[in-house]
Amino acid sequence: MQILTFAEVCKRGDAQGKRVFIRADLNVPLNDTGEITEDTRVRASVPAVQMALDAGAAVMITSHLGRPTEGEFHARDSLAPVAKRLSELLGKPVRLEQNWVDGGFALHPGEVVMLENCRLNKGEKKNDDALAQKYAKLCDIFVHDAFGTAHRAEASTYGIAKYAPIACAGPLLAAEIEAINRALANPKRPLVAIVAGSKVSTKLTILQSLADKVDGLIVGGGIANTFLLAAGLPIGKSLAEPDLIDEAKKVIAKMKARGAEVPIPVDVVVADRFAADAKATVKAATDVGADDMILDIGPKTAAQLADQLLKAGTIVWNGPVGVFEFDAFASGTKAIAEAIAASDGFSIAGGGDTLAAIAKYGIADRVGYISTGGGAFLEVLEGKTLPAFEILEARARG
Repeated sequence: MQILTFAEVCKRGDAQGKRVFIRADLNVPLNDTGEITEDTRVRASVPAVQMALDAGAAVMITSHLGRPTEGEFHARDSLAPVAKRLSELLGKPVRLEQNWVDGGFALHPGEVVMLENCRLNKGEKKNDDALAQKYAKLCDIFVHDAFGTAHRAEASTYGIAKYAPIACAGPLLAAEIEAINRALANPKRPLVAIVAGSKVSTKLTILQSLADKVDGLIVGGGIANTFLLAAGLPIGKSLAEPDLIDEAKKVIAKMKARGAEVPIPVDVVVADRFAADAKATVKAATDVGADDMILDIGPKTAAQLADQLLKAGTIVWNGPVGVFEFDAFASGTKAIAEAIAASDGFSIAGGGDTLAAIAKYGIADRVGYISTGGGAFLEVLEGKTLPAFEILEARARG
């Protein structure tokens, strides 16, 4: 994937004295009084802004926040708290511009302005061409630095990249592209993927796509229960999708035909109800009773999978393998997390529950790359070409 990066633009001196428009992902959680409760995304936006300032540019930055109605401003939709926090992080003023689409605001090299919530602009989500052209007229350089929006073709993520004199990837987006290429386009073998979640149906296309690429496909959660059924094993009253057994069998067969495998659990942890205080019992996968609920993989399975991960050259992780929120059913996910942390292979992890597991077990500094993309990360695993990548590649080709 050949995409121009903002670092390259700055290195050749093209940002000096220029107006730089950064599309960041600043969609942070706010409390009832409008205060930011978790500022990771704001802190993650700082390198792109600082890179532009160091290059002598005038900086505009915008993002969506929440789910506003286009054309209807409410205080809860304002990026004002984000501008305040970014100002603190940069150690310099960040002015908030409310009505910015048609320009007319002052901006000089060395200054930073926050452009109000872009999803308030009519035509933003539908990638209105006229709106995109207005955005592009505001700048000399467009920097896409919001991987979390890379799967959406909107005016501030796709349309502007068509018309800006220069369109490039910011440091966050460039890092995502590099990690994705390393994990999926040119992986060190064996390549092992972990795909877990409550339903096969939500990740069926991911499983089908990965079945063509990986050497090992570890399934977990409710997805694993459907694969247990496909292998002819009992699951009691566990969450599963019996109507997708044939699809699970196809994935198993596709992997087998390539000399790869979908390891089926040999033991599981069951309970009679879904609750934090439910009694956890380890059973062989062949011995699950009619009233049992499978809530985690068993210790033998966890040890086998950990051994496989320790030998992997590349690991892609999306989803915990059990109900890790309940400590009685967290051992499997903990074992997986610790094996990934201990592996010499390159690892990339993404998805909300996965990030929560990484935080719970304190392994963030031992995962090769943690993707913040959510839906964008899942679409990459499905084998889709993201709109942001498509347009930036097209611009890089000239």
